[in-house]
Amino acid sequence: MRGSRQASPRALAMGGGVVLVVIVAIVLAVVLGSGGSKSSTPGNLPATGSCKWVGALDGACDANNLFKGIPQSGLVLGRASAPVEMMMFIDVQCPICQRYEVDSLPEIVNKYIKTGKVQLHMQPWAFIGGAGSQSFSGRLGLIAATFQNKGFEYAKVLYDNQGQESSGWLTRDEMNSIAASVNGLNIAQWSKDVDGSSAKTIASTVDQLATQKHVSGTPTVLVGPSNGQLHDIMPPGYAPTLQITEQALDKALKNG
Repeated sequence: MRGSRQASPRALAMGGGVVLVVIVAIVLAVVLGSGGSKSSTPGNLPATGSCKWVGALDGACDANNLFKGIPQSGLVLGRASAPVEMMMFIDVQCPICQRYEVDSLPEIVNKYIKTGKVQLHMQPWAFIGGAGSQSFSGRLGLIAATFQNKGFEYAKVLYDNQGQESSGWLTRDEMNSIAASVNGLNIAQWSKDVDGSSAKTIASTVDQLATQKHVSGTPTVLVGPSNGQLHDIMPPGYAPTLQITEQALDKALKNG
């Protein structure tokens, strides 16, 4: 009776060697691929942001155009020679901030900042939900955009497309879409900066400033002479309006 057919030891060794080579190749590909993911463009996003990208969010082109031609340096918008400073504490999840950003800020930008009268200092404070909320993680995307002097465009696109407060809308995918809707933003660099220590350091500095300025809610707007004493334009518990903001800016300009 003929026994069952078996592979020779040599054949088994050769076959095992081929399998081992394939496994090693696969492992190397996974390791190398994951190692480079932080510096590559995430998902199917464009390498450079554009309001005309196929997946650009609503109002992106208008948001980008609002700040065109205005000097921007990190969290600061406007000319260094502006005689009046406006400081604005915002939370990326705050619906009242959204109304102020959408309804009031464009008028302020066009009337005061673009004309060189006022310099705006944006302070992305995490106020809603406590540590670990999307206010904390979401603001890092805004801060990362400021490293390329695109933070104000990012904030405007974000607020134009803001979801319901504390609903979980500000995911990393949503942050990616916001970034990809900002003209000229290097997406791979932005993605790396979101996870970097520098963004977290700035976030901590903003928290400290909010404590120093006795900020208790968002939006909070402070106005005063550049490099001088700034004052909250509203009593505690009240949100700023366009009319009151303009009155405060006009008064500061007149006194200056």
